[in-house]
Amino acid sequence: MKDVSSFADYFVICSGNSDRQIQGLAAHIGQKMKKSGILPLGIEGERSGSWILMDYGDVIMHIFYKPVREFYDIEGLWSDAPVMTIGESVRKLTVLNDDM
Repeated sequence: MKDVSSFADYFVICSGNSDRQIQGLAAHIGQKMKKSGILPLGIEGERSGSWILMDYGDVIMHIFYKPVREFYDIEGLWSDAPVMTIGESVRKLTVLNDDM
């Protein structure tokens, strides 16, 4: 993002299958970041659970309910930015350890 945006270096975009799952992902991310000493500048959408934005300055987290992600197509809006994908082993992670 740093080559196409003045406000963030990275967008992390992920999605879940329900509003509860989205809220759980956001809560887990928030806890892990806080444990690492990193606090958000702001969080939007926590109550609705269909799209939660967590602003960590240079990194902005977008956590979507899958149909909402498809509707807004944020990847399409920022198509000039390079894309980094994560490995299959991370995407299929089913149990999160406390050290993650």
